[in-house]
Amino acid sequence: MAENNDILTQMLEVAEQDKKMSDKQRKIVAAAIELFAERGFAATSTSEIAKRAGVAEGTIFRHYKTKKDLLTSITVPIMIDSVAPFLARTFVAEVFEQEYPDFRAFLTELVRNRFDFVRENNQVIKIYMQELLYHDEMREQFSKVFMVHVKGQFDRVIVFFKERGEINDMPNSTIMRALITNIVCFLMTRFMIMPKADWDDDAEIERTVTYILNGIS
Repeated sequence: MAENNDILTQMLEVAEQDKKMSDKQRKIVAAAIELFAERGFAATSTSEIAKRAGVAEGTIFRHYKTKKDLLTSITVPIMIDSVAPFLARTFVAEVFEQEYPDFRAFLTELVRNRFDFVRENNQVIKIYMQELLYHDEMREQFSKVFMVHVKGQFDRVIVFFKERGEINDMPNSTIMRALITNIVCFLMTRFMIMPKADWDDDAEIERTVTYILNGIS
């Protein structure tokens, strides 16, 4: 799979190789993903998907009741089985497998990396966050991806900077929870709750880093 953090691009690559779908389904899913990537979910109509796929619009509704069903019924399994683990491994390589002069440098890169990822995939992430509220299996699978691919790397970095005296001697789980909670809340506010506010992104990233550091160092 190509080194690309775009969720829809990764889904398209997987969908095009999915042998469990009929040829017509693959065309519909591929067309939908391409259009969602080009125009956004809200701006894409089922008629446009049908035209791109070369099928009648009624064919789409025989398989999927709504446009959202089209996105979630096919892409949720793809996301869980293939894309989420790949994105987790990419995240680890980009952030955790690098060297940093101090904990602030690591934390700044962590926040900036997730900032760029959410900015690039904002619309799709909104949809998946809604789905997470109602799908226990989906939450469990995402938790499994985190535990398998990311948690160990978090622990390693935390222990490293603890031993250097840059982080307070608190349980790793407490430090990890503080990092995740503050970063996620910042990104949700920036991109979902107050996206049209007058943001100075660089300044807010630095303030978020400083705020976290004040609590754990």
